[in-house]
Amino acid sequence: MAGFNKGGMGGGMQNLMKQAQKMQEEMQETEKLLDEWEIVGTAGGEAVVVYMNAKKIIDGIEIDKSVIDPEDEEMLEDLVMAAILDGYKKADAVYQEKMSRFAGAAGGMGGLF
Repeated sequence: MAGFNKGGMGGGMQNLMKQAQKMQEEMQETEKLLDEWEIVGTAGGEAVVVYMNAKKIIDGIEIDKSVIDPEDEEMLEDLVMAAILDGYKKADAVYQEKMSRFAGAAGGMGGLF
């Protein structure tokens, strides 16, 4: 084994593992940020407001009494769905922005993530 550099291969692998660990820690921090990020979806000029995080977990809905019509349930249902979809669209944008930097790097690390 003449000429074998013990530190050459191991040092590169160790450095790669440190980078992978750092990226995993950053991903976990970003995931936590997404859990705490407040997204507000609205419909009907804010007559219906839906609160969720960037992972699309809904934690509240507000409905203005002016849109509650017992004779027109379908309109209220449509407004609630529109507010949820508005929130989902905003959540997707935030998620994509915050997580996109990990997508390319994860593939470049041989699928370690």
